[in-house]
Amino acid sequence: MLKVVVLISGGGSNLRSLLEQAEHADFPARIVAVGADREATGLFHAQDFRVPTFTVPYGSFDSREEWGAALVTQLAGWSADLIVLSGMMRLLPQNVLDAFAPRIINTHPAYLPEFPGAHAVRDAIAAGAAQTGASVIVVDSGVDSGPVLARERVAIDPGMGEDALHDRIKTVERRLLAQVIRDIATGAIRLEEYQA
Repeated sequence: MLKVVVLISGGGSNLRSLLEQAEHADFPARIVAVGADREATGLFHAQDFRVPTFTVPYGSFDSREEWGAALVTQLAGWSADLIVLSGMMRLLPQNVLDAFAPRIINTHPAYLPEFPGAHAVRDAIAAGAAQTGASVIVVDSGVDSGPVLARERVAIDPGMGEDALHDRIKTVERRLLAQVIRDIATGAIRLEEYQA
């Protein structure tokens, strides 16, 4: 059984979907903990499913590296096979990558490498794109630049707003993330092939 720790920064709607998936007996992974870089409302989802939570507040440290060291210590305590960034709105420092890569994956609301960065949905609309997408990637030291494990196109309707498009993308993101985790657990995806 694949042991997963999920890291969030906000409301955790994708996290809740993953928690629901992990409840099914045939899902080959279990979420052993959910962590955040701030007091995040998404932690309540974990509590609803009786999953332990932790917070490593970014603002409590003098540098990214010190925060990263504390995060490494916390993550190591859960002996996770996989770390999932689900709405974690912070680049991980190198010391976290050194400790866990390539066992860190992330979802992104675009068809990477198109529209990387924190405003992917807004950027796609501003560009007048007819479609964007959802991606699941291996996290590396760049901004949404790691190897793509799965991605799918999502149509943008004329005049569609950012919130509506984000909701449409999240539906695809959730499905892709669950499938990627399943594929990692069953060996269909071998993360060691992505070792830097």
